Amino acid sequence: MALIEIKNIWKVYDSEGTKTEALRGVSIEIKKGEFVAIMGPSGSGKSTLLQILGLLDNHTEGTYNFSGKNLGEYDQNEIAKIRNSKMGFVFQAFNLLPHETVLQNVKLPLIYSDKPEAEWDKLAEEAVISVGLAHRMHHRAVQLSGGEKQRVAIARALVNSPEVIFADEPTGNLDSKSGQAIIEIIQKLNRDMGHTIILITHETYTAEYAQRIIRLLDGQISSDEQVINRKTVSDKFVK
Repeated sequence: MALIEIKNIWKVYDSEGTKTEALRGVSIEIKKGEFVAIMGPSGSGKSTLLQILGLLDNHTEGTYNFSGKNLGEYDQNEIAKIRNSKMGFVFQAFNLLPHETVLQNVKLPLIYSDKPEAEWDKLAEEAVISVGLAHRMHHRAVQLSGGEKQRVAIARALVNSPEVIFADEPTGNLDSKSGQAIIEIIQKLNRDMGHTIILITHETYTAEYAQRIIRLLDGQISSDEQVINRKTVSDKFVK
């Protein structure tokens, strides 16, 4: 059974009577444990697709099943609970609270979870250690490099043990060395911890760490292919 299955998804924006079709009949199945990269030029619909898959926006038409359940049958509170407990997000801009510590930033999703408050510090510490930032645990986010900030964002995405992690251009604000370290961390989360990964990227080099690349053009899927010569993690970034 697919973890995520969307059928004939349309997204139409209506601005003062002008309609823009961002997605046009997109259908995708993503299995649990897959690492999928979504690529496409600016305006192709890839960010819109991520917003819909991550339950951050509603589609106009079509169906979305998550773990075999039609999300159209849920109210907004139930949708929010699925998004917080089953999904983690990593964004290009990091979205950290600059004057809070690494540990405090990573704990934030736990505030909205069902996990006991007594466990928050332990869970956040484990997530920070998993991305190699134990030595920065009590530093404020503003004191970190770009690569370190993105590691914090990954730890924050991990803290609720989500089924799927959405990464939206996670290397876009980083130099090449830091970017490679981040994409290798993401691949290890998939390979060693079993997280399903959905990666949005414009970089072919980054996408080749995935098992599968879906390309969008003008709001439709132009290709959906397995990566033949997949790049693999070197094991030196996350222990």
